[in-house]
Parts: sequence; structure tokens; C-alpha cells
Amino acid sequence: QVQLVESGGGLVQAGGSLRLSCAASGRTFSRSAMGWFRQAPGKERAFVAAITWNGDNTNYADSVKGRFTISRDNAKNTVYLQMNSLKPEDTAVYYCNTGVMTLSSMAALGSWGQGTQVTVSS
Repeated sequence: QVQLVESGGGLVQAGGSLRLSCAASGRTFSRSAMGWFRQAPGKERAFVAAITWNGDNTNYADSVKGRFTISRDNAKNTVYLQMNSLKPEDTAVYYCNTGVMTLSSMAALGSWGQGTQVTVSS
């Protein structure tokens, strides 16, 4: 089973950038598709981005396409989310997880970590 620890969140002005990291432990990380999700106050957790086990394919929520980039380094057991041109509506707690990719989303399968808070001020 993969255990996950998210980091890299913070407070940033609109238009700014952040890079989130998700450090994973467990033997299956390098064979697992990984994704990022987020939960804004008062809303359900929502899909953001996903990447296949080898990095060959990615998909993104429409709201972040062209602004966010997911990547991974299997040698470091880490998945990243580069977030550019941030908007106040990107404010949320961001989580990573393993899961099954679909054409436009991911169904999360693992346990959730503590997440990392991203706050974008206007």
C-alpha cells in the first residue's frame, strides 16, 4: 500500500505559481497511476490532474488545463503539480492519491493524506 505526504502549499497572489510535491512510500508507487485532487471550503473533493505510472499520459480538469502540469519522478517516489497563473478559485486543500485513470478524470483508490493548503489572494 502506498502512503502519501503532500507538501508545497502556501499563500500566493493571483497570477503567481506554486509547486506541490507528493512523497510516496511503498513498493507499488512506480507501477501506480497518480493524481491530484482538491477540496475547497464547503465543496466536495474534486479531480485536478492525473498521470500514468510511466508518465506517458496525463489528464486534467478543464478548470486547470493550460495552467497546471503534473509530473513524476519514480526514482524519488514523488509526484509533482506545477501550478501557474493561479486564481482565487484555486484556493483549496490539495491531495494526491493513487487511482484508476479514465479519459478525463481519475477514480481515487488509496487512503487520503493530510493534504496541503493552497490559498490564492486576489
